[in-house]
Amino acid sequence: MDVSDLDFALPEELIAQAPVEPRDASRLLHLPVRGGPARHLPFSSLPDLLSEGDLLVLNDSRVIPARLLGRKESGGRVEVLLVEPTPAFPGTAPGEPARWIAMAQASKPIRVGTRVDFDGLQAEVTRVDGEGFYEVRFDRDEQRLGEALERVGRLPLPPYIRREPDAGDRERYQTVIARAPGSVAAPTAGLHFTPGLLARLEARGVQRATVTLHVGPGTFLPVRAARLEEHRMHAERYEVSAETARAFAAARRDGRRVIAVGTTAVRTLESAFTPEGLRVGPGRTDIFILPGYRFRAVDGLVTNFHLPRSTLLALVCALGGVERVLGAYREAVELGYRFFSYGDAMAIL
Repeated sequence: MDVSDLDFALPEELIAQAPVEPRDASRLLHLPVRGGPARHLPFSSLPDLLSEGDLLVLNDSRVIPARLLGRKESGGRVEVLLVEPTPAFPGTAPGEPARWIAMAQASKPIRVGTRVDFDGLQAEVTRVDGEGFYEVRFDRDEQRLGEALERVGRLPLPPYIRREPDAGDRERYQTVIARAPGSVAAPTAGLHFTPGLLARLEARGVQRATVTLHVGPGTFLPVRAARLEEHRMHAERYEVSAETARAFAAARRDGRRVIAVGTTAVRTLESAFTPEGLRVGPGRTDIFILPGYRFRAVDGLVTNFHLPRSTLLALVCALGGVERVLGAYREAVELGYRFFSYGDAMAIL
């Protein structure tokens, strides 16, 4: 499939630069998976689209202040985006220097041995992986690194939000269920939920479970190949709890729907799926879901509107159908829906 098949015209003014308040005041386009016209609703009406016994699965990962601005010993500026702890050192022992995979850019090439100061937080480049990726070793262990990031790190808003993050983004660019720190971008479909909306879903008999997928470059890097099949996803960390696996097994046994909130929840469930149920525990996934994929774990999806020619749009089209989804996107553009991270949502049910 050509990447150009996932293109659509998007006026720049529809790219949301700030969130709406309250969270569930955003709009929701309901696209019935078996046909019929799209419905245009407030997101707060989501409980009316779901049934008693449906299992709603959300991603509880928390965004970390992963964007660092610093200077090399030569005085040159360096910008770093932390991606994940080096897989070979997933959780360094207390006192051991934290090592992270990062994306970085500077005015001059970054080489092994380059030292950078981030306002008192020191790091050294220990490996150059190519394609803009590096390994960096910090001057402190993971716990103290986390404390330093809260002091000097910046929230990594996506580049299409053309402003610096403010104090409000620290809270608003997190879901209300965010628990496990580790993402460099928000699982944005979850940004629409409020405690009140979650309570209404529970009162309706909708069950809720969580998975953890720490959002990394596998989610947001562009497709540079001409054909989707040639694109290689970067692996991301996920974890499935025993409680979620039990809830999933019960839903499958009873013939109830499993509805993922966000593409990250879809990728986690599909990666952890086995004929015997979900694999419990941590894992890594580079799964690339594109049209033609046979879904095994997910029956529906609540998601934001995504970038043209992106892996996220490919996943949505795999579930809803290319022409049907792109038709809904064109309708959303005509009606002035807000797009991307702080934008409106779609439900394919």
